[in-house]
Parts: sequence; C-alpha cells; structure tokens
Amino acid sequence: MLVYDRRNCGASGVSFDGGDSENEIWADDLRVLLSHLDALPAYIGGSSSGCRLALLMALRYPADVRGLLLWRVTGGAYAAQRLVENYYAQFIAAAQQGGMEAVCRTEHFAEVIASNTANRRRLMALEPQRFIGMMEVWRRAFNEGAHHPVIGLSPAELRSLTMPACIIPGNDQVHPREAGQVAHRLMPNSEYREALIEDRPDLDVALEDWNAKEGLVAAIFIDFLRRAERRA
Repeated sequence: MLVYDRRNCGASGVSFDGGDSENEIWADDLRVLLSHLDALPAYIGGSSSGCRLALLMALRYPADVRGLLLWRVTGGAYAAQRLVENYYAQFIAAAQQGGMEAVCRTEHFAEVIASNTANRRRLMALEPQRFIGMMEVWRRAFNEGAHHPVIGLSPAELRSLTMPACIIPGNDQVHPREAGQVAHRLMPNSEYREALIEDRPDLDVALEDWNAKEGLVAAIFIDFLRRAERRA
C-alpha cells in the first residue's frame, strides 16, 4: 500500500508550475509516481478530495486502474461553494491583501511549511500576481465541474468508468449520502456499502463519526479487494 502527500499538501514541496487544473496535475503526478514504483495497474482509493483524485485518475488513465475504493464522495451546491472558498478564494484574498507573507500565515500553508520548512522559501519566492493568477485558473477549472452531482465528473464520465469500484457514501453537508448513491447508480461495475447510517446535515464535515468507523471501512474495502482479485 502506498500513502503519499499530494503536491501542495502535507510534506510535499509546493509547486505552482502550469496546468489548467490542480486535480489533473494531481492525477498525472500519481500516475508518474506509481509508474516509477512499477506499481501499475493499481487499485486507487481516496476520501473526499482523494476520492475525486481517484475518479479522475481512472478517467484519464483507465488501463492503469484495476479498481476504485471511494468514500465520502463530494457533491451538491453547498460542497461546491465551501470547497472553492477553502481551496482557492481564501488564498487569492490573502495574496491580494498581504502578499505571499499573508499566504504563508493561512492555516493550510502554515501546516505545509511546518511539515516541510523549505516550502516557506518557495512560497516567498513567488510573485503574488503569479500566485493569484494560478489560483484563479485552478478555481475556474474546479467550478467547471462543481455543478455535477459528483463534483468534478459528469454523469457521462462516471458511466464510462467500468473498472470495479466500492463506494461508501458520506453523511454530512460536504459529503452528502446522495453523491455516493449517484456515483453508484452511474458507475456500471460498482457496489455500494454504508458505514454510517445517520445523516449529519448539521455538520460541514463529520470527521469524528468517520474516525470511529475506520475499522469498519477497512474491513469493507479488504473484502472488496479480495473478491475483486478472485474475479480477476
């Protein structure tokens, strides 16, 4: 099993070099990494933004994806509005108001710097307008797919994903149960399992609920992988 930090997340180095979509950059990065490790084709799994990355990897490189493990699927108008603010708008506003120093002080990039101190130097070396321009490009790309029931992929794109998939829906405002149900209905070789039966429309993100169900989620996916390998 491989767990890694995506570009501009965790301990990875920050990079704002081109690319029309941050999510497409992440998918390309993942494919290059797995290819370098001679680990393709692979089962790709993720939660929330990691779920969107897994789906996009499957869409762009279907021959490299043996199956998908998807949980806490994002969808709906509330999620789209909240995520575009969290991912892009807040950083654009910080750069406009206080330059790259203000960007470094945001919660996300402060954590990225704490995990990899070289990231402060990389961020401070950027011209604020160049950073803002890249954030705006990525924000537009995100918004282009934000209206779909499953953020980032159209219904037709989901129907085209024929590899085995196991879907566990979310239960909060950013990861509503309906998004996982839609993905299951559209993806022709998917199965649907639930880890949490109580919806939490009062919460943006129900992390404590999910932390308590880690063992069940792992068991569901292990069972799926065993059955998928037997069929293969």
